[in-house]
Amino acid sequence: MELALFNAEADDLVQLLTENEWPYHSDANVDANAVRTAVEKGYYADDRETFWIIEDGMKVGILIINDIGDTIPLFDIRLATSTRGKGIGVQALKWMQDYLFGEKNKIRIEGYTRADNFAMRKCFTKAGFVKEGYLRNAWENSDGTISDTVLYGAIYDDWKASTVTPTKINDISY
Repeated sequence: MELALFNAEADDLVQLLTENEWPYHSDANVDANAVRTAVEKGYYADDRETFWIIEDGMKVGILIINDIGDTIPLFDIRLATSTRGKGIGVQALKWMQDYLFGEKNKIRIEGYTRADNFAMRKCFTKAGFVKEGYLRNAWENSDGTISDTVLYGAIYDDWKASTVTPTKINDISY
């Protein structure tokens, strides 16, 4: 797997985002015109860095690192349906840590996913992220439903030491 810098290749992006369903994103189906408008308005570059996820020479996903100017960025990762479950998400998350901790000097990376997105939760864990929170009714879906959200984090110190430090999420008992 390799990651290549996203160069506003609108047709490829429209194809990826409209020909796949995103059941665990707030809007499961993406509108082509909305993608083109976002590209034109600089969404994929303004305070963001966007990368293609490339496997065997094919663009199979994107990784959008939001709040790139902050010390604690967030991100969005999307993989084509046909490539899910093959370890590419874990590889992309590990690459992102190497990039953000090794080159961009970030101290922490946060990722949120719906609680029922077990595949992404496994990716987080396999890539060395730690479950740090469970947020009830915190994910608003475009159909009006609300889902629970799980927060995962990776920190520079763990990345540097190649370790995973457990959280103290249950440090107070009553």
